[in-house]
Parts: sequence; C-alpha cells; structure tokens
Amino acid sequence: MSLHPQYLQHKVDVLSGRLITLAHIDPLLTLYNTKEIAKSVLGAPLYRIDWGSGRTKILMWSQMHGNESTTTKAVFDLLSYLESHPNLKSQISLRVLPMVNPDGASAYTRNNANDFDLNRDAKQLTQPESRFLRAEFDDFKPDFAFNLHDQRTMYGIEDHPATVSFLAPSADEKRQFGPSRRKAACLIALIAKKLYAHIPNQIGRYDDAFNANCTGDAFQSDGVPTVLFEAGHYQNDYQREQTREFIFYALKYAIEAILDDQLHDFDAYFEIPENQNHFFDILIKNTEYIVDNQIKQGDVGINFREVKSGDKITFKPVFTAEGDLSAHRGHKVILDNNDLVEYKFNESAHNCL
Repeated sequence: MSLHPQYLQHKVDVLSGRLITLAHIDPLLTLYNTKEIAKSVLGAPLYRIDWGSGRTKILMWSQMHGNESTTTKAVFDLLSYLESHPNLKSQISLRVLPMVNPDGASAYTRNNANDFDLNRDAKQLTQPESRFLRAEFDDFKPDFAFNLHDQRTMYGIEDHPATVSFLAPSADEKRQFGPSRRKAACLIALIAKKLYAHIPNQIGRYDDAFNANCTGDAFQSDGVPTVLFEAGHYQNDYQREQTREFIFYALKYAIEAILDDQLHDFDAYFEIPENQNHFFDILIKNTEYIVDNQIKQGDVGINFREVKSGDKITFKPVFTAEGDLSAHRGHKVILDNNDLVEYKFNESAHNCL
C-alpha cells in the first residue's frame, strides 16, 4: 500500500526491480538539464542533473555501489515530483549524480570495473568515478550532501526489519558533533519524525565509527552537513518497490525541512535506535540438519544471494549459520521443521542480502 495516493502520480514506472542500469535511466535523462561530465573505467558516461536555481544547494548521488539501486529509483520519483512543483525552482538548486558506478550497475556488483569500492576511495581518489564525485562536490559547494545507498536484509530493529536507516557521519575519530554534523543529525531527526507515522518501528541509525576513506565522512570533515540514506528491507518486498516509496518521502521531507530551516531538535537524533545485525532471510527453528555426515538438531539461518541472470536478479538461498540462533530473527520463520537439511560449510554467504 502506498503511503499516499499522490505518490503514484510521481512514481516513474519504467524503473522497477533491483537491476537498474544506465540503459534504464538513459530515456529519463533527456527530461532534465543533464550533462555528461566524465567517463567510468569502461568508458560509460557519468552524468549530472541540475534542477532549480535557488540559493540552497543540495548534492545527492546514487549507485556508487552498482548493486544498490533502490535510491536511484526514488531519485527519479523525486525529480518527477519536483517537476510538478516549479515554485521550488527559485528556492533550491539540486544537483543529482544518478549513477556514480554504471559499470558496477551493469554487472550488478558493489565495486567498479577495477573491483574497487568507491566508498573507500575518498582520500586517494584512485578511480575515475571517485574523482568525478569529488570534482562535482568541489564545483557545486553544496549546503547539504545526501549519500544514497541500499543496506542488506540482515539489519533490523528488534523484531522488525530496518527499512530505512540514517547516519550523520563522523567528521573525525573523536566522533564529535561540530556544526556540520550537528545540522545533519537535526535534519535526520526531522525526516525520521515524519516517517515514524508510516514505519514507526523500522527506522534505524548506523554505527558512526569514523573512516576517512568513506565519502560521507570526508564530506562531513569538509564542513558540509552530510546525511547517509540507506534503503533496507520491507516485509515481502525483495524488489524494494515499497522501500523505494519510503526513500522518496525521506528525500521530500528532507528538502522541506531544509527550506523550513527548523533544524534544532538535536536530541531526537539519538532516539533513533541503532541498527542490529540479527536477521536472516529464512530462519528454520528446531530442525534436523546434516553437518559432516552427522545429524544435528537446532536452528538454521538462510540468506539470499542476489545473482544477475540475464536482465533479472534472482535470489539464491545460501546456508549461513546453524546451532542456537535464538538471538536472531527471520524475515520468514519456519517452526518445528523435521526435514533433514544439509548444511554446506564451504558455501560462502558473502554478499548475501
């Protein structure tokens, strides 16, 4: 169910599912003030979209991890919404980098074509995509920066999935709240307050350990209020179409809060619970399973690995953990299953959602 029927007027239906590549967004780029700025490792164009001419400048970028596509869908929904509100053009200047890692998007991988995590390249700037993002940041000189990602299904808040998570990244190893980080935290508090009406138990806050090589931390260190948006799992929504809508509203609420200039509720940021890493996609309770030709009794945790198959993403179940998993949760829970399950220790769950 949509949060609001009006959302359907702005949802860009040509974008759907988990696999979103440059080919999918290309037809949409002509609708906006779009420029090709640079090239990826494999020569794919790196685009920017400029919208509005107001004094308040917001930079947002998506898919620096190629297999994290939910926010890309939401960004184009947001642009569609903004086109129907031309009065905002005189209030904000929005710069969107809709796909920072097109090579990774095409291959459906986290890293770029050089197998490099672009979100660990903020200082060295070894990759062309990282240099593109940094150059846009330096050129635009934004008042706010939005770092848009997807998070894996393992994250939850007690018995609920963490559908949307936020972070005001640290600006230094002491994790102090200087002016920029404090402003980012206040903005997150306002976004979360509005989202609580729709997903009251499903909004999380990321751990704020400082990493100078992470883009959000680097931009926060440069004195620009930077917000990490993480699109997570919603019940039975592995295509993340419902989550996409929550992200759309989070971005809309963020713009409204910035324009209202009411970023004062700092304490509310700490009322957002921290993410917990305790969910499996499937949790089988009290079952018999085989390990090294021995039958055991206990719980089995299964996660899905996303696999690109042609132009679709399939979900391959991978045995991830076994034993006493009473501290864990499952997006699907199977109780008292007496079928034997063969657990393969050598099958990695790396990159599972």
